[in-house]
Amino acid sequence: MESAAIPQSSARKGYHHGNLTEALVAAAVALIEESGVEALSVREVAKRAGVSPGAPFRHFESRTALLTAVAEQAMDRFAAAVEQALDHWPENDPVGALRAMGRAYLRWATDNPVHFRVISSRQLIDFSGSARMAGQNAALQETMRLWIERARSGNAFRSGLDTELILLSSRAFVYGLARMWCDDHLRDWHGNRDPKDALTASLDAFIEGLLRAA
Repeated sequence: MESAAIPQSSARKGYHHGNLTEALVAAAVALIEESGVEALSVREVAKRAGVSPGAPFRHFESRTALLTAVAEQAMDRFAAAVEQALDHWPENDPVGALRAMGRAYLRWATDNPVHFRVISSRQLIDFSGSARMAGQNAALQETMRLWIERARSGNAFRSGLDTELILLSSRAFVYGLARMWCDDHLRDWHGNRDPKDALTASLDAFIEGLLRAA
């Protein structure tokens, strides 16, 4: 799980060594975890990081800019988690690759709920203004599209399901599950299953529903 606090002494040390940007982003994550994103302010982040109220504005011109930096860090970590899940995945198992991507998504979201909430709240961040996030998002989409097309070329999916429909519905499904976890809705719906087992079982059921009958 994400750290809930940053010692001010560590933040000041990081600042003196030129790492104020990283200290501010970490302080923002900690504050969001403690009090929610609504309570976040640049002034409070500066206080947590142990710097003057004006210091953050040399790096982030607004609250939105600070939250965008948090989201960029989140996208870096998310992309790395998916890449690791697919590392050396065999080309002849595209359905397995899609399952691995979905599980990596859910695992990352449940392990990093603060980052997930920020990256998912486009009204809080400047997603379109971040070439870094847009590029990574496009790359992830293209990776998923590639595996879907490989599965379709092998007739793995039911007829009538084109690549873009599978791409959209798959993304919507895992996003919905992750949102239910992070917004604490899952407990009302998973029955007697362990919550994380319920996520995995739901993903497996969704994928099975896409497949051509044996």
